Amino acid sequence: MFNKVLIANRGEIALRIQRACHELGLKTVAVYSEPDVDARYVRLADEALCIGPASPGQSYLSHAAILFAAHVSGAEAIHPGYGFLSENADFAAEIEAAGLTFIGPAPHSIRTMGDKVAAKRAMRAAGVPCVPGPDGSLPDDPDLIMRIAEEIGFPVIVKAAGGGGGRGMRVVREPDQLLEAVTVTREEARRAFGKSELYVEKFLQYPRHVEIQVLCDTHGNALWLGSRDCSLQRRHQKVLEEAPAPGIDPQLIRHVGERCAQACRQIGYRGAGTFEFLFEDDCFYFIEMNTRLQVEHPVTEMTSGIDIVREQIRIAQGHALSVSQRDIRTQGHAFECRINAEDPFSFVPCPGKIEVWELPGGNGVRVDSHISSGSVVPPYYDSLIAKVITHGDTRDEALTRMRAALSELRIEGIRTNVPLHRAMLGDEGFQAGGVDIHHLERWLAERKQV
Repeated sequence: MFNKVLIANRGEIALRIQRACHELGLKTVAVYSEPDVDARYVRLADEALCIGPASPGQSYLSHAAILFAAHVSGAEAIHPGYGFLSENADFAAEIEAAGLTFIGPAPHSIRTMGDKVAAKRAMRAAGVPCVPGPDGSLPDDPDLIMRIAEEIGFPVIVKAAGGGGGRGMRVVREPDQLLEAVTVTREEARRAFGKSELYVEKFLQYPRHVEIQVLCDTHGNALWLGSRDCSLQRRHQKVLEEAPAPGIDPQLIRHVGERCAQACRQIGYRGAGTFEFLFEDDCFYFIEMNTRLQVEHPVTEMTSGIDIVREQIRIAQGHALSVSQRDIRTQGHAFECRINAEDPFSFVPCPGKIEVWELPGGNGVRVDSHISSGSVVPPYYDSLIAKVITHGDTRDEALTRMRAALSELRIEGIRTNVPLHRAMLGDEGFQAGGVDIHHLERWLAERKQV
């Protein structure tokens, strides 16, 4: 058990975690970099400590600074949020070695699932459907590399075993492009992730990106909380998410969800996690597991009725999950629009001072944000400033509420991507549901030509 939690993050997720802690009667410690001194979550925390300058490497990514802050504040647990150190197995191990509680999976689980080759092998063993391709990493022998790709069948995609975030991957459509792609990706992986190990699998042409959210305690209980569709992406970065994934047979989703829960039991997983799949031709293909809280977790909370962050904290305290699988029902539909401080169509970041900040409200409307009028969006970090979430009994009702919410949202002083969201909600393909992961980029390209 613990009574004080240090939140090793910033922005809206820091405030989200802080609220969950306070609901559970726990004290909070906010850590912040110098530019974030006036942030709302800093003011609302029970204690706040500056851990360094603007550079993430000297503040939010500094193991030593965060652990020292935990020591001097008397925090007994650390919640990493998402991004930054949330999937860093070494950081989790250092926290546990210091006698503190890491609110997340065990270090060995983070390592296993962070290595795409090891993760794929573990998922196959648990019966989770995977993208066609070998479980092992690519050899160095060019002839063997070519033989493996030919057995899979072109096009294939070469990926870094330790990659993520859309980096360390290349699509190869023809055999004569393969070896050069392997060489370039291997070097990119070495520089970006510190390991040059690669693997190859079938490249799916027009898949959707569908996720399964899981929660697991330390008493052998593992639950899946429904599906999410995160196909609206640009350069592998999600823009808008919804739950449940539309147009997929609920029985098929249930089968895959049960396999995900079973996989968690087999690897001894604890906490919140997300299984990411490509979905094409009525088939699911596992691509990776995120061993942390997701940005898009609110749409699952709205449709499942479960506070995922609260459950994360309770699990870390040693409690059993407060619900069983039979208690979980998908309730209506939800959307989330990520509001970023950036040009809506060039996507150039637009930091600066927010002069006007007016939020929407009404039935089924939720806004997760740390921003208020007068807030300054710094240029050093991710541009996410808010998440607008709507819920309705049906997909159409949730979509109508999102249109109304975005029409009420007023942000002045900086540019945001709100116009992009408003335009996308009018797209006939998106309105019908079930667009593939290339839909947004095609839509943007067509818009440029008009």
